[in-house]
Amino acid sequence: MTFVTTFLNEIQTRNELLFWFGLCCFVFALVLFSISIWDDIMVLGSNAWYKPIKFALSTTLFSWAMAWFLFYLDKPGFTTFFSWSVILLLGFEILYITLQANRGELSHFNTSTGLTSNLYSLMAIVATLVTLLTAWAGVEFFRGTFDDLPDHYLWSIRCGILLFVAFSLKGFVMGGANSHNIGGDMGGEGLPFLNWSTLFGDLRVAHFIGMHALQVIPLLSFYLLRSTRINQTFMSITISTSMLQPKSSGRY
Repeated sequence: MTFVTTFLNEIQTRNELLFWFGLCCFVFALVLFSISIWDDIMVLGSNAWYKPIKFALSTTLFSWAMAWFLFYLDKPGFTTFFSWSVILLLGFEILYITLQANRGELSHFNTSTGLTSNLYSLMAIVATLVTLLTAWAGVEFFRGTFDDLPDHYLWSIRCGILLFVAFSLKGFVMGGANSHNIGGDMGGEGLPFLNWSTLFGDLRVAHFIGMHALQVIPLLSFYLLRSTRINQTFMSITISTSMLQPKSSGRY
């Protein structure tokens, strides 16, 4: 617990806005999990509450990771703008996904009415804006000079942000197809909680791996991968693994 407390205190020191937002999302996920235990409302064969839980937890990780990284830029104006933008944009997305879960309806891919179609499009705009903001932060990490950061660690941050931005674009692929599955309809058998399809290809797998490289690569670099070359190799492996998609149109 001492390590966790120290870690959280450091995040709060670096960026109080994103610290509290991430903590609120984490507590919100716990509340939703408790609801999911007794409320078994289903959407596409999975507990409807699992989706907002996953988004809230993912937002916690993203917020805390960016709180940690933005500290190195030493750009208070940009950091404040980034932080408030993320809070407003992702806060809206989580609340809407939760509302739709409570109604037992899809949030993404829902074009059943004019309102849900417009809100789905609005979520796409939200995701795009967050991706562009993160890409902007990435550009600053490539442009800036960071004499106090070891090269392997600096490159791990750059690689993590690059992968996050690249695999955020998977969302456009899913949106264009109006489905996250390849070779079959959404729903049916899937992994517990994650609900990734076990019958067909599922674009969410690559989306997940690439986006959470934002946390994994710098973390591994800080403790294990103390080499710029190893970090870049790990990035290449992550890209190759995430890009693998089944080519068939049926089961596999």
